Amino acid sequence: MRMAASLLRLHFHDCFVNGCDASVLLDGDNSTEKFALANVNSARGFEVIDAIKSAVESSCSGVVSCADILAIAARDSVVLSGGPTWRVLLGRRDGLVSNGTLANAALPSPFEALDAIIQKFVDVGLNITDVVSLSGGHTIGLAKCATFDNRLFNFSGTGAPDSTMEATMLADLQSFCPVNGDSNRFTALDRNSTDLFDNHYFKNLLNGKGLLGSDQILYSSDLAVSTTKSLVESYSSDSKLFFNDFVNSMIKMGNISPLTGTNGEIRKNCRAVNS
Repeated sequence: MRMAASLLRLHFHDCFVNGCDASVLLDGDNSTEKFALANVNSARGFEVIDAIKSAVESSCSGVVSCADILAIAARDSVVLSGGPTWRVLLGRRDGLVSNGTLANAALPSPFEALDAIIQKFVDVGLNITDVVSLSGGHTIGLAKCATFDNRLFNFSGTGAPDSTMEATMLADLQSFCPVNGDSNRFTALDRNSTDLFDNHYFKNLLNGKGLLGSDQILYSSDLAVSTTKSLVESYSSDSKLFFNDFVNSMIKMGNISPLTGTNGEIRKNCRAVNS
């Protein structure tokens, strides 16, 4: 299930940077997207994409792009985790450049305020519904202590934990991620429903059990009252609505600035542009 979440995240991190062009898959020096803060030592699943690409190339060489493989793998990861299915529009071509600087600017961070996160979605043509529904992808997967331990002891310089975190969960996480402990330890994003793609993530937010700061602010921040909170409440009680909106948002995200026609290429190897 961890790999399912990783493949879903790869598609997300690809599409937010120069569109859905498989640029996140390109190997290179530390100026590439793989070395961006949101990806380095955390983006996973490259070997799975390689294996899929190899199998596809052996059957029909030069036809299916790495960008399309990412989109299909993300959909199938959701389905195999118990989530909804949808028809993936195909025909994306693969980009020729990978820009780590752009990735650092474009990808949402777990430490950002809600207005900044919303703006990053707006910048790629998405809206507030997409912010909330796509955040629901955190119903599967894991996160490192480093992505949330800022909430556990001295939140925003207050000298106290984040007051929006539920007390028992806070105590558990303080023990799991102590000060000066191993910040690379993993725990579940969706507490008590780790491996199932469902609406439990939103139920957790209602109870102060969002793991990342960027999760809990969808319900608990001041700005949430006029933007995201009502959607969190709706999804928490209506899984069909969440699934429907998630599918629509995934299709929209998968259509961000695709390369078509003669733009880009169909890579032979997802890690490198064709020679």
